[in-house]
Amino acid sequence: MNIHTDTRIPFPRSLVYATYRDKLVEIVPYLQNVRALEIKSRHQEGAILHSVYEWHGGGEIPHLARAILSENMLSWTEYDRWNETDFTVAWKIETHAFTEAVFCSGHNHFLEDGQTTVIESRGRLIIDPKHIKGFPHFLVGQVSHLVEDVLGQKIQPNLLQMSEGVRLYLEEEKLNVASE
Repeated sequence: MNIHTDTRIPFPRSLVYATYRDKLVEIVPYLQNVRALEIKSRHQEGAILHSVYEWHGGGEIPHLARAILSENMLSWTEYDRWNETDFTVAWKIETHAFTEAVFCSGHNHFLEDGQTTVIESRGRLIIDPKHIKGFPHFLVGQVSHLVEDVLGQKIQPNLLQMSEGVRLYLEEEKLNVASE
């Protein structure tokens, strides 16, 4: 499954990029499908920042999916490689359930359009049914489709919601600075 979103945030690229990279914990209150976020590590190598986050999701999950998916399926670790020279981030998501079966990675490009930032997010979600364990063989195909549907229906809206959260955060910060 291809992941493809384009969003626009009416703030300069350097500010939007730095907010995504450095203020994710502060953005969580704006994200309805995220219950918690923990920074696991961050280290700089020249213009490259490597970061690892542990996410705990939530939100609306279909009843049938809840019977199959554990709380672990709603948690994931994200590995990011931020390159400030070209305003990009390469990301990889590792689910806490079906880890061997789920492959999800991509990249975001932060582009200038006047005083607006366009964020192009591109990625790929692949579920390998051969690596889904704990289910009878005849159900593995159905389970893999269910996992892909649930994740696929969450990833793109979450990317859009993240942009909206960054926009709201930046607008609130702008108001706070103006009122001081």
